[in-house]
Amino acid sequence: MATTTSLAPHTPTGAGFQNPNFPNPHGPHDARVIIYGYTPSFVLCILAIVFFAISFAVHLLQLGLYKVWFFVPLTLACFLETVGYIFRSLSSKNDPYHVIWFVVQYFMIVVAPVFISASIYVTLNRLIAWAKSVGYGLHQWWLAPRIILWGFVAIDVLTTIMQIAGAALVGSSESNMNDPTTGNNILLAGLAIQSLSFTVFLAVLTLFRLALAQASAGKSAVRAKDQFISAVALASVLIYLRTVFRLAETGQGLFGSISTNETFFGTLEFAPVVLAIWILAIWHPGRWLPRLKEEYPVDDSTERVRTGSDIEKPPSSA
Repeated sequence: MATTTSLAPHTPTGAGFQNPNFPNPHGPHDARVIIYGYTPSFVLCILAIVFFAISFAVHLLQLGLYKVWFFVPLTLACFLETVGYIFRSLSSKNDPYHVIWFVVQYFMIVVAPVFISASIYVTLNRLIAWAKSVGYGLHQWWLAPRIILWGFVAIDVLTTIMQIAGAALVGSSESNMNDPTTGNNILLAGLAIQSLSFTVFLAVLTLFRLALAQASAGKSAVRAKDQFISAVALASVLIYLRTVFRLAETGQGLFGSISTNETFFGTLEFAPVVLAIWILAIWHPGRWLPRLKEEYPVDDSTERVRTGSDIEKPPSSA
């Protein structure tokens, strides 16, 4: 069996990939092998660039239209994804051995979904505040908006820092042909904490929907929000699926069976993220929870219902 040239001393024997149809140009920034483990699909890159660029424009437009500022992180994520896939397309079309292009796309695509999670966390915070503002009680301590906001967002900030640091260290190590184990472990820890946090978040989201259904007893105000709540839940599950995939991939490390199979990347990285972003573009909180800042205070101590023609009235005691 023919042997392959390893990327660096830390690369396992026999690891690495060289495309016989794409000779290594041996430029100053080229690795000895293709770090991806395959030559990235140019078609997938173009599809991703188109979808994410359009989604960035759509979310940016809705950001200006509805002034829903907690969707700034999600809008930023669309931009990061677009940039990431642009660099991935450079790898695909021009030079898959180019380390810097690999590092930039890896960093952007790995980090972007963390910002989507932040927007989703605050969306649940606002949904709970809305339920309280229209008189549906929900006095369970774990449904306090402040806990949702500061608990999950604080964890998201922590995991963002860890994943940025980990991805940066992996990229720096690969650029210098050094062992990326330390950076990979930091990234792995960040993804593990995020996966655990998102598991708890999905449980809270489910309990919120059940508690709301019990408290509202089928009132029209809640039925009108069912579609939006379901959309948020679906987007959350998609991002969770992607996070678990990245956790498994990072656990194996570079040149593992997951990271070197682009089918996994396309179905468990690209597809879930682009679907989640478009779901949240179609079911945008700016349309489903209008005038959030004025009508639905995030302070869990506030139970007063504000007046206005477009605000749902609290359920009657009758």
